[in-house]
Amino acid sequence: MNYNAHDVTTYIEALPDARKIVIKKLRKVIQDNLPKGFEETFQYNMISYVVPLSIYPDGYHVKEGEPLPFLSLASQKNYISLYHMGIYMNEAVNSWFVKAYAERVTQKLDMGKSCIRFKKIDQIPFDLIGELCRKISVDDHIKAYEQNKP
Repeated sequence: MNYNAHDVTTYIEALPDARKIVIKKLRKVIQDNLPKGFEETFQYNMISYVVPLSIYPDGYHVKEGEPLPFLSLASQKNYISLYHMGIYMNEAVNSWFVKAYAERVTQKLDMGKSCIRFKKIDQIPFDLIGELCRKISVDDHIKAYEQNKP
């Protein structure tokens, strides 16, 4: 959904109260668990965590001068989405996550290539999201990106 926001604070404040609570909690889990080096920003109308240009000057190949995306968090119309590029580029992390999710959550995993959709906000496995955040360092992400970019 488009909340006409240009920064993280404005985005969160524009959310409905129930979503605001969950997004704030997910944001805290992400901030508390991401390895050092990733930076929070507002990218593609989402709360995003990127490899800053100061660490990876080449940036994202799709748009010159844009930092390399890693993880994004968004409130969509019917769900909350977590976009995690590590799941997309790292089969071992993907397999681990799918298995760990099934062990913790009764609801079937709704996941695309990099997008995890949470339709029932009361079933978000916050502890698992924290573990997922810790799985890939900045250096690991850059290496995977360079191996996979077109």
